[in-house]
Amino acid sequence: MRSAQPITTARTRNLRRHSTDAETKLWLALRDRRLEGYKFVRQAAIGRYIVDFVCRDQRLVVEVDGGQHNESRTDKLRDAALAQEGYRIVRFWNNDVLGNLNGVLQTLLQELKTRQS
Repeated sequence: MRSAQPITTARTRNLRRHSTDAETKLWLALRDRRLEGYKFVRQAAIGRYIVDFVCRDQRLVVEVDGGQHNESRTDKLRDAALAQEGYRIVRFWNNDVLGNLNGVLQTLLQELKTRQS
């Protein structure tokens, strides 16, 4: 069982309260196992990082980013650290989630099913 760290718990709660519109829209499609029964959690701690969404069973991290993340060196280091932990990372731009949610969900399903094979 994972033990909660007080600072991390407070930070993740704050991030959940201040989600972007794109994160909120995607969360409404993922919560309660709405995507073909896959369980996602949001603003979850993995090691020293907090990810937007994660399906722990399939070890899939989903990040929803704005333009400030374009070619981000920090994101590349973070992705490498998460990959070392056995996670696969999928990133979507905010405008993709807001303008093409069905396409985003189809891409996620493909990633999840690839992971099961």
